[in-house]
Amino acid sequence: MSIGKKLLLVLCSVVLLAAGWLRISGLTLLAAFVPLLLISYRYDASRRSFWKMAGWTALTITLWSVATVWWVWNAAPIGVVAATVVQVVLFGTAFMIYHYTSKRCRPALANVLLVAGWLAAEYIYLANEQISFPWLVLGNGFANDTWAVQWYEYTGALGGSLWVLVSNLLLFNLIIATERRAWILREALWIALPLIASAVIGATWRQPAAGEATVTVIQPNIDSYTEKFFMPQQWQDSVMLALAAEAPADADLIVLPETAIEDDLWEESLAYSASLNRLRTFLRTQRPAAAFISGATTYRQYPDEATVSSRPLRNGTWYDAFNSALMIDTTATVTIHHKNKLVIGVEMMPFMKILKPFTQYIVDLGGTTGQLGRDGICRVFSHPTPEGTTIRTAAPVCYESVYGDYFTGFAAGGAQMICVITNDGWWDDTPGYRQHFSYSRLRAIETRRWIVRSANTGISGFIDPLGRPQETLGWEVRGTLTRTVPLYDGLTDYVRYGDLLGRVSCYVFLLSMLYYAVYRIRRRSLLIDA
Repeated sequence: MSIGKKLLLVLCSVVLLAAGWLRISGLTLLAAFVPLLLISYRYDASRRSFWKMAGWTALTITLWSVATVWWVWNAAPIGVVAATVVQVVLFGTAFMIYHYTSKRCRPALANVLLVAGWLAAEYIYLANEQISFPWLVLGNGFANDTWAVQWYEYTGALGGSLWVLVSNLLLFNLIIATERRAWILREALWIALPLIASAVIGATWRQPAAGEATVTVIQPNIDSYTEKFFMPQQWQDSVMLALAAEAPADADLIVLPETAIEDDLWEESLAYSASLNRLRTFLRTQRPAAAFISGATTYRQYPDEATVSSRPLRNGTWYDAFNSALMIDTTATVTIHHKNKLVIGVEMMPFMKILKPFTQYIVDLGGTTGQLGRDGICRVFSHPTPEGTTIRTAAPVCYESVYGDYFTGFAAGGAQMICVITNDGWWDDTPGYRQHFSYSRLRAIETRRWIVRSANTGISGFIDPLGRPQETLGWEVRGTLTRTVPLYDGLTDYVRYGDLLGRVSCYVFLLSMLYYAVYRIRRRSLLIDA
């Protein structure tokens, strides 16, 4: 096979891989690796061929990454480079293990190593606290095809990854097989059965009655680069309170975006915050039955260096800065959720114990530079209504909505609906904010909760438990939306068990590698004995 043909096959793989993130269709993923598998098939078992295949694999993953997350460059150029390098190493290794073993053992074992290895790599990427940017988990490619993946309530997005990997292997074997009838049937069933199951689930799922909440979403559209962290907080408050006045008199919740409040909010003295007092005054005088959910930067003081992320104050004490979500009502009580899934290079420095001296170079994309703190708790907010019921909700902040297993912690903790608060204005009018919105569609299916989304700008609105967007506000629109949202107390299998598929894949991969090692040793022994 000529270099030109191999390059063409690489480009075919890239187009088929990227289509899901570019809002064309995620179904192309079901054949996206076939061109790369064909290149691997044409190489022999020599060391030289191995490194040539490694080059084609790295090129494919690099182009796929750049084609889908290039927009990160607008906010942090190093982010594109770092994410691409990690993905090439992690996923490239999984594919090259398949390539190497496929030349030296039975195809079935090599296939298991590819599927289990790739899923294990995705799971590690999701679960790792130091280096994690799981934007390109294969199952995320179906975020705009939610009609096809209603079974995510059982498997999460990793189930979609399994669907993709096995489909590609079946289609590849169909192409190279001499007798194709059986492979056609296997591929057809593997693609059709999940689609049929999804259609049945989507048509029959009904949300049990567990009350409802009237929610107003605010999108203030305050420019992230010229206004958000430069204009006086009082002016920003006036914009948001003017919008809040559009909430109906019976509103239960009014949702503001990430870092809506930047007012030196020390958690030990929130009663003195001018912004919080303005919000409370609004509630007391105009919407006494409602509560605000708002993003904010908050600070907590310690007598010593209590955490790895803490920073010194001039008086000899230490403090942490948090990207937080607050629930504010007419009382003096403020419930706080701290963002736990932090953006690498923007809100955290990986391997802090080693790299702490370099935290001053972290990019400012939230109003506070340096390593942010976290507490590992998925906080659930409770708001009593005049009718005597209690609305339980949660407010994962921005990047937290990308992590399905983590996100289920809010539903498992009792949240009956989930408010995602974010600021998607950093990437301008690019695919970034659209992709981020679409991931909330997957979270809705996985938890079967209504998702209420408030973005500073981008896409704010409502997503139903089937992952279908309802009313939305688009890019650079200032406004509000109000909807009565049904509440849900039930727990899906995915909420109960999380990424069980990823954990099982790690064990299967390790056992398969051990089996391969034993297989090779025994084979060499038999050759020697002969």
